[in-house]
Amino acid sequence: MTTMTDPDKILDRLAHWQRGLREQFPIIANNPRLAYLDSASTTQKPAAVLDAVTDYLTTGNANAGRGSYPWATATTARIEAARDRVRKALDDTGTESSVEFVGGTSDGLRAVARDWLADLLADGDEIIVPFGDHEANLRPWLDLRQDLAHKGIRITVLPMPVDAASGDYDHRALPSIVTARTRFVAVTHVHHVFGTDLNVHRVREAVGPNVPICLDAAQSVGHLPVSVTDLDVDFVVFSGHKMLALPGVGAVWARNRRGPRFALRGWAGTPNVVGIVSMTAAFDWLDGAGLADIGAWTTALGVRLTDGLAQLAGVRVLGCQNSLTADSPVQRRQGIVTFRHTRVRSDDLGFVLADQGIMVRADSHCQAGRKSDDHAVRVSAHVYNTPEEIDRVLDVVRMCEGAMS
Repeated sequence: MTTMTDPDKILDRLAHWQRGLREQFPIIANNPRLAYLDSASTTQKPAAVLDAVTDYLTTGNANAGRGSYPWATATTARIEAARDRVRKALDDTGTESSVEFVGGTSDGLRAVARDWLADLLADGDEIIVPFGDHEANLRPWLDLRQDLAHKGIRITVLPMPVDAASGDYDHRALPSIVTARTRFVAVTHVHHVFGTDLNVHRVREAVGPNVPICLDAAQSVGHLPVSVTDLDVDFVVFSGHKMLALPGVGAVWARNRRGPRFALRGWAGTPNVVGIVSMTAAFDWLDGAGLADIGAWTTALGVRLTDGLAQLAGVRVLGCQNSLTADSPVQRRQGIVTFRHTRVRSDDLGFVLADQGIMVRADSHCQAGRKSDDHAVRVSAHVYNTPEEIDRVLDVVRMCEGAMS
């Protein structure tokens, strides 16, 4: 859990460090008047990632596992090394884990449901999943229930309880719905709309030592340190395009201690080698930059925005309202802040921001079961964003508010 009462001290301490990193993103450096604040959707790419992809394509491009010539064998070795790179990035010190490359988080969660969980469930079993997080972390489990029902296997899908005051998973209520038939729990690390770290370390304590837990880490891997040593989960699923790598690639890390070893079913076909190369380069770049400082920087930007919005009478910041005061005793937003103006339509506000060179998401947010929180403005930062860009957002919102008064 991250608490922060003085974001300016963090931003001042890291300002020189951040300027040096910002310059390494060509699209950012080439468009100094624009503010890209939609990193929860996809991140921009540092030159090191782009260079790694170009180097691979111009010096050794070949298929993996399908040739004995040097380019092919080197590509195969790259992919195996990339699995180890994912383990290192997740602070995996074990020996039983495996890594499978997939198309992204949605694809990876479907693979866990289809290729692993389906064979473990019997009639009368229960699973617990989030009904208020990203659609990608709900739909696979509901689809699995439907597929099993066609085979005569009836399972119960229970919603993960949420504490209304904090916005976290309710670890106190969770034990009351865990039974001897609970076979699986799905959770999200950082919420894609509310920006809160959902404190999933408490989930293991609540469900006990034997239930497998699957973590959607799309908004945490590449944004802040993620340690499977600290988080006793069984799966970590994430996307490359949200952690500075190319789109079309992701990974499923599996602990392989509770249940059978995870493996993708069927003929794998040609892997997305370019995507995997970009992911390895992105992890190297993030390590060099320092993920702890990246997390501190983006959280401080989120606090700066949240504190500014909280001063505007016409604005409602979505999520935990206890985190809106500067001396909040609960965690602050992890670089993702979503809000709605009471008198200005969110899509209109998005157009005004875009006209001022500020790119945010201002439509629905793929949130399962929370249609009331669709059509809001989401601002999401990464290390290339600055306090001045946050202030520009606030200025535009104030301008719109003034125009409506």
